[in-house]
Amino acid sequence: MEATLNTFMRQQLLDRRHRLEHAAGHSDAHSHLHSLLKEVDGALARMEDGSFGICESCHESIEPDRLMCDPLVRICLDHLTGQERDALERDLQLAAEVQRGLLPRQGLERDGWHICYHYEPAGLVSGDYCDVIDAGEAGLYFTVGDVSGKGMAGSMLMAHLHAMFRTLISVRLPLAEMLKHASRVFSESTLPSQYATLVCGRAKPDGVVEICNAGHPPPLLVSRGNITCLEQSDLPVGLFASEEFSVSELRFEPGDGLVIYSDGVSEAMDPDGVEYSTDRLQDLIRGHGPVNAPALVAACRDDLTAFRAHARKMDDVTLFVLGRQLPAREFVYMA
Repeated sequence: MEATLNTFMRQQLLDRRHRLEHAAGHSDAHSHLHSLLKEVDGALARMEDGSFGICESCHESIEPDRLMCDPLVRICLDHLTGQERDALERDLQLAAEVQRGLLPRQGLERDGWHICYHYEPAGLVSGDYCDVIDAGEAGLYFTVGDVSGKGMAGSMLMAHLHAMFRTLISVRLPLAEMLKHASRVFSESTLPSQYATLVCGRAKPDGVVEICNAGHPPPLLVSRGNITCLEQSDLPVGLFASEEFSVSELRFEPGDGLVIYSDGVSEAMDPDGVEYSTDRLQDLIRGHGPVNAPALVAACRDDLTAFRAHARKMDDVTLFVLGRQLPAREFVYMA
């Protein structure tokens, strides 16, 4: 895998060099472009002598996520100068603001559906993906996913998925075709080690939900007090350029709901190293009767927070609830 990554990154550097040479021939900013060319040549030389990805200060490995974002880096995080650390912090803050701007609005209600979610990055930026798109008469499209990698690299992949699915949804492809196109584009435009687990669905005005799971933790269907773990799953998006995806169809009655979560929920640890688990999540959901989306999201969030106590957050957390609404007088809020 490491050899494949190096081959891919070498090709990316060669492409950059070609573009820089072309730009240098059509620009007056020769000194800046030649400086960039020198950096690219230096990275290519390090690949040849085996020192690529090794910190020039401590001779330990540079963080892989940083190399994926910028193959020109030569120093690990521990040995950045104060000025370089400040610049990186500003970049992370900006990326976090961009991510927050990409999240869907809370509490969307339409055609008898109510959608709420909780999105909690482990750090400044997140590799979890959550979006809701109102497609009018076609229904509500929803996507919840988790990209490989964390930090800046993960956030960039999340933004890539966001833009890609919004574009594909706008042309009204069938759900399976949309996933197939997304997987091909993702596979062809990212590193071989990068992929995304994803649940993608469409909630129709008549109470029918189309849903596809591409390697994500199984969604939980809540219906009449029963919880069904939807185990059917295809491969993650982006593993191969020619993947096929299957779509299931579910009919929701008032009070039914769908809970989608990232593994940052089920695999969260308490201070003693005990895992939160899907079983605990199911028990909590089962105790809340008919699905009231905002109440259920709040209850799950609060229980997870109490469980973790002061334990370090190891992964991003996303909780997403799609509920088929009951008449207002039938809702029971269980805090």
